[in-house]
Amino acid sequence: MRVIAGTARGRRLKELEGMDTRPTTDKVKESMFNILQFDLEGRCVLDLFAGTGQLGIEALSRGAEHAVFVERRADAVRLIRENLKAAEFTEQARVVQGDAMEFLTGLRERFDIILLDPPYEAGLLEPALERIAGFDILTPHGIIVAEHPLGRPMPELPAPYVLYRSYRYGKIALTIWHRAGDERDEEST
Repeated sequence: MRVIAGTARGRRLKELEGMDTRPTTDKVKESMFNILQFDLEGRCVLDLFAGTGQLGIEALSRGAEHAVFVERRADAVRLIRENLKAAEFTEQARVVQGDAMEFLTGLRERFDIILLDPPYEAGLLEPALERIAGFDILTPHGIIVAEHPLGRPMPELPAPYVLYRSYRYGKIALTIWHRAGDERDEEST
């Protein structure tokens, strides 16, 4: 596993042993960041269900200003910190050990981009999306990217969230939601 592009390009990232964590493949990760390429510069990113931290680290490497990594497993949190250090992004990151759903419930900040890649069979993707929309933690014009098995129906989220598009990569899909701007923002432009 490596950083594909940006300032940390080519840096090797450590992986967890065993099958409990399924890293995003390079092909899917590269496609995800091709979709986001013009939306990363200076942004604040949430890597929920972070695993090894590779998605948030890739975002930082490509110009994101700050990333928050949330992971419940202590061994994964240690690995995220090691990977951040190897990529030289410790100052631009905050790592939270804890349950992702509890984190969303107590959250007081907003993000420009949210990356979701929960364990496929855990049934966490839909509840996470509902909480993100319910607590409205995405900034105006923000983006949610979810990786999930192909064929799994994704929910419509309430306004101001709009299902934008799904992309297919073999047995994996990426689904994108955008958050509309606030009326105040639209009137001032």
